Amino acid sequence: MSTNEVMTRLEAAVSALGDVDVSAWPEATLKEQLGELSTALVTLDGLLSRVADEVRARGLRIEEPVSA
Repeated sequence: MSTNEVMTRLEAAVSALGDVDVSAWPEATLKEQLGELSTALVTLDGLLSRVADEVRARGLRIEEPVSA
């Protein structure tokens, strides 16, 4: 997969996550989906940590973008 394809997929994932508003979910729905949500969040955390560690291992810093 090309670098451009990877970045497009990452941007799509960020966009999809930005659309998640768990505070709007009914309590019953949240309780019903909690196991799957927890699994997804733990997996996501691990993958983000791996990518960040690989960037840092190359001697680069991960910084927050500066707002215009």
